[in-house]
Amino acid sequence: MSVSAEEKNNRITEKGLASLEFTMQWESVHAAHTDTYFARKVTFWRDILPKQIYQILLGARDGDIFEFSARSGQIVQEFDPGYEFPITLTQFDRQYFPLATIEPRIGRFYPKGMLKALPGIFRGNVSPFRCVGMKDQEIFVNFNHPLAAKDIRLTVLVRDVRGKAGELGGSCTDWMDTITDGPGMQARWKKSPSDFFSDDPFRRNNEDSDSAFYETPRLVAHLDQQAVSVISSLYGFFLRNGMNVLDLMSSYMSHIPDYLELDFLTGLGLNDEEMSLNPRLTGHVVHDLNIVQDLPFSDNLFDAVICTVSVEYLTSPFRVFESVARVLKPGGYFIITFSNRWFPPKVVRIWTEIHEFERVGLVTEYFLRSGKFRKIGTYSMRGLPRPEDDRHYPGVMVSDPVFAVWGQKS
Repeated sequence: MSVSAEEKNNRITEKGLASLEFTMQWESVHAAHTDTYFARKVTFWRDILPKQIYQILLGARDGDIFEFSARSGQIVQEFDPGYEFPITLTQFDRQYFPLATIEPRIGRFYPKGMLKALPGIFRGNVSPFRCVGMKDQEIFVNFNHPLAAKDIRLTVLVRDVRGKAGELGGSCTDWMDTITDGPGMQARWKKSPSDFFSDDPFRRNNEDSDSAFYETPRLVAHLDQQAVSVISSLYGFFLRNGMNVLDLMSSYMSHIPDYLELDFLTGLGLNDEEMSLNPRLTGHVVHDLNIVQDLPFSDNLFDAVICTVSVEYLTSPFRVFESVARVLKPGGYFIITFSNRWFPPKVVRIWTEIHEFERVGLVTEYFLRSGKFRKIGTYSMRGLPRPEDDRHYPGVMVSDPVFAVWGQKS
């Protein structure tokens, strides 16, 4: 059967443009991971895609979905044992960052430019390496990609097909490099926990009372509406009508989908006025978790607990996570979401010193150290377009990234 001209125009061609959504699903020893990247403008005449993916996408239309099972080495470079080797402690430049002294810590990632006297490494090299061991005056480093040796299930969703552009020149994008830049860093090295907790990690620039700092209501959106929509959809995946839910570290909005009809949504936060303005809350409690970590609720009360763009302010996270497990019903989920924006005076030190995907690993460690949760999962969404009515548009064209970690009470 012949294909009409209109149908041809709605299909991806060798000279066409498309928006694609790449989703990688993979597993580490302690968690299942989903990392999604929205590629707004894939130019098929100049951008780089694996041959198999490129050939399958040709002729695809809006809404088409393709799945690929990628063995190790097909999306990122194959694991090379020779990329793990020792260096002397003196080759690690502790003064690489101005006004800070950085000590190597096992499991953590650092830019390769910190390393001295290595062939092919220059000071401006920001590609990550991992510290995987220390002994006497040696550091063992790993130059493999964080996803090397992982089996990945890659899904490609065709979101929008556009016609041929007038200009065929310009720069090219290696889309596998782009979508794998960061994912993998949230997983432990083998089975060993990453050392996030040396060097006074929960110190803050402003150690004055949090109640005083948050005394004045801050009725501002911390994320753009695209990112809010992603968070709302994520909560909608876990929550159901009739649930009793706790909004931990709440404010004037809870990001709960409008269609959900919860029995109760209780807010716990620092500002009474903000929570009083939250239309979804059925009740709220003013409570400072950095002073009293135990939650003022009975055991096994909530079906789910959510925490939005606030986990980075906890100074005693292990005790808070244990308390959350206490008030959750067996099988209930604790879902945490965050982005890459925060209040500098009150964010804990470790949050500012690590890569955004390492922050996912940090929150995962909070779950694991509590010993109260199972079925731990992580999620990331990057690259979505920022709404044109957002106050930062067009200066910032891309939506705020969204990261999430969750666990189910054992």
